[in-house]
Amino acid sequence: MIADIQTNPLLKLERQLRWLLPPDLYAAVWVDPSPPMLMKVFEHLRTLQHVLIDYVPRDVYDNPPHPGHPRYSWQEGALLFTDLAGFTPLLEACASEGLVGAELLLKVLNNYFSEMIEILSKSSGNLLEFTGDALLVQFATGEPQRDITQAINTGLRMQRAMKPFQKIATYRGELSLNMRVGIHAGQYVTADIGTPQRMAHVLLGRAVTVAKKAEGCGQIRQVSLTTCVKEKLSDRIQLTPIDNHHWLVVDNLSSEELGEYEITVARRRSTYMFFDRSTDGLLNEIEMAVQRVEPLTSYMPRSVLQLMVETASDRRIPPAFPTIAIAFVNLMGLPESVDDALPEETADLVNCFSNAFSLINGVVEVKGGILQKVTYHSIGSEILIHFGVLNPDANDSKRAIETMSAIRDLVQSIAPPTVQGQPIQLTCRIGLTYGPVFAAEIGERRGRREFNVLGDTVNTAARIMSRAGENEIWMNQAMHDRISSEFETYPLGEFCLKGKSLPQPIFALKN
Repeated sequence: MIADIQTNPLLKLERQLRWLLPPDLYAAVWVDPSPPMLMKVFEHLRTLQHVLIDYVPRDVYDNPPHPGHPRYSWQEGALLFTDLAGFTPLLEACASEGLVGAELLLKVLNNYFSEMIEILSKSSGNLLEFTGDALLVQFATGEPQRDITQAINTGLRMQRAMKPFQKIATYRGELSLNMRVGIHAGQYVTADIGTPQRMAHVLLGRAVTVAKKAEGCGQIRQVSLTTCVKEKLSDRIQLTPIDNHHWLVVDNLSSEELGEYEITVARRRSTYMFFDRSTDGLLNEIEMAVQRVEPLTSYMPRSVLQLMVETASDRRIPPAFPTIAIAFVNLMGLPESVDDALPEETADLVNCFSNAFSLINGVVEVKGGILQKVTYHSIGSEILIHFGVLNPDANDSKRAIETMSAIRDLVQSIAPPTVQGQPIQLTCRIGLTYGPVFAAEIGERRGRREFNVLGDTVNTAARIMSRAGENEIWMNQAMHDRISSEFETYPLGEFCLKGKSLPQPIFALKN
């Protein structure tokens, strides 16, 4: 019998559960809110929480924020960036084989990430995010010297663990993956920003971009350090110079000298044991589970969260090779200003960044796109946005152009905060591409992981963005060809982009 809506025991939680339950379970428990059905709801929420825990950095789970209330703190520590070399040829080899190739690529990637994540967890590293095929790791124990030592030891261990990936059998023959590692130490702001519907955990400050540059200036199979890190090292570590600002670690340490591992920092797991399986007892457990899950859901793009809810029982999102529109938005003048701000001005900078992120996410979602995350480039913080990864559409490129144009106008309308009493110059630059990507849930099968998009189309969008001028929207040939009949563009010429053997034609959208 269908329950009376006025007496249904789930009425109090219905608004929250409609986003946290798959449609069939939601309907079933609404029709039959019996203890066995309520138990299924609780078990789903428990599984969903474990999935979400694996998607967020350790400090977000250990100390969840109040969604919609920005918070920040200054931290000092070592930041380690990694990047893979050889991923694009591997992706292309697998993409030609369709679904079979997607599964092979996912297996190789997840073997790599699982190996690296295991090293990080044993080395007290806090994995903040997957940046495409790269990683950003934080070491912040409160002891700066220890942070640097742990970061260097971790980087060396990670490089030594790359040996199995030197020979990868693919459908186009044997390929290899190599890695660059860059490390910098300094002060930066960690912040949780956004609205109750969408939050992000971000780092602000020049220390982040300096760490990214250390990786970019490095070499494959090597660990690169900044001069700041070099000056704090003991004679135990030998270095060779790259340039005036970067140094390579000479890995001549024995296994004994490198040591086993630092103190392990495990990701906490809550174990649920209760014995009151009456309707009231189960409702109480469901309510507490909702309170634990909701702060974590706000870190997921809404459409990705829906997919996670629907696949929670399998704990796996199938991989795919969609052809989509990719955009990177660089907010210029804001994230790096925290280093120069007076103490009383920092909160205003964080709030401004939070507001900009929230408004941009709103524009993206209205157009059916996904704001994937705030990520990091050698020129500063950037926002990764894509259209079509879950539901490819012929209008993806058009919606991307319309959205980027709206974001440019939005950024220009934001009242800039002040630094040392003077308003900052807040602008943006945007890079757009259209092409194939690899979309998958990458990381550990039952551990730290993220749903992400990877590939040359993503990397090229970031590189085009880095060349654009203030408040300019640049794009590749494929994007231009798809939108030029409806939008005014003009050619900029051919540019040499990292990872491309030939100069690439680039176009700009007219204001």
